[in-house]
Amino acid sequence: MSAPRRNVELKATDPEPERSLAICLGLGAEDRGVIVQRDTYFRVAEGRLKLRVETPGGAALIAYRRPDAAEARESRYRVTPVEDGEGLREALDAALGTLVVVDKERRLLLWEGVRIHLDRVAGLGSFLELEGVAAAASDLEPERARVARLGEALGLDERRILPDSYSDRLLASSEGSDPVVQRNDVGGAERELLAAARAAMARAYAPYSGFHVGAALRAPDGSLHAGANVENAAYPQGQCAETSAIGALIAAGHRRITEAAVIGDGEAACVPCGGCRQRLRELMPLDATVHLLAAGGAHETATLGELLPHSFGPEYLP
Repeated sequence: MSAPRRNVELKATDPEPERSLAICLGLGAEDRGVIVQRDTYFRVAEGRLKLRVETPGGAALIAYRRPDAAEARESRYRVTPVEDGEGLREALDAALGTLVVVDKERRLLLWEGVRIHLDRVAGLGSFLELEGVAAAASDLEPERARVARLGEALGLDERRILPDSYSDRLLASSEGSDPVVQRNDVGGAERELLAAARAAMARAYAPYSGFHVGAALRAPDGSLHAGANVENAAYPQGQCAETSAIGALIAAGHRRITEAAVIGDGEAACVPCGGCRQRLRELMPLDATVHLLAAGGAHETATLGELLPHSFGPEYLP
């Protein structure tokens, strides 16, 4: 495997790809042409793992870690070229399970050490991505400065900058067929909540049941806090996804939940167990919404009061 690498990444929607191309060329970027890529993501406990097959080019296994934030962010990654891409894909699918496949056409440009990707992603649309590739000894400030300069030239603002990845967005839309996305009343905030739950599900540790669950909770300030189920060889010591998410929310300094989403990788919408309904009851109003989802596309909603009728809460204590 290659030595670890670092870059500074910024991803955004791109409603006018031709304009973006013209701006980049006007700055003196070198056009390297169009690459067709297929990224197959696999289930892993930490970080992300994908097999990339591209034309022209070959196949490579890429393992990386990157925070989810709507800003330029550091990514740490390793790239390992492979000869038998299809054979490795089959082996990893059998061992880990495939999470999602991302197909895209990428126009690659290079500018002062920054890789500019003008992407058309199947099922999602047009995006641009800036990657400031860092030298081993860099403190990342030069790369941040170059990415910021390009972002300013391209007119990027907080409304266009994305906190997540293409894989997260495809998971959130369930390959473009998720009724969550098709419903007219669903806004960006709800999509982000559901995407956070799906991303957590992808990182669940479930070697015994094979049933992966993710949960995401919204705090009163709009921040999202997610968790996955964590199983244990001593079965009672396992932890539900909702419990993990509540722990993350509390650790971040919050004491209230305004909305929740729970998703499992089965066909039916996943519902919290009785214990987790009571845990939610501690911090969540009875009229707050809980989204119940399945990786296959099922989506139901209920209030906490509907999930836990005649419940006992903190207000009953003296």
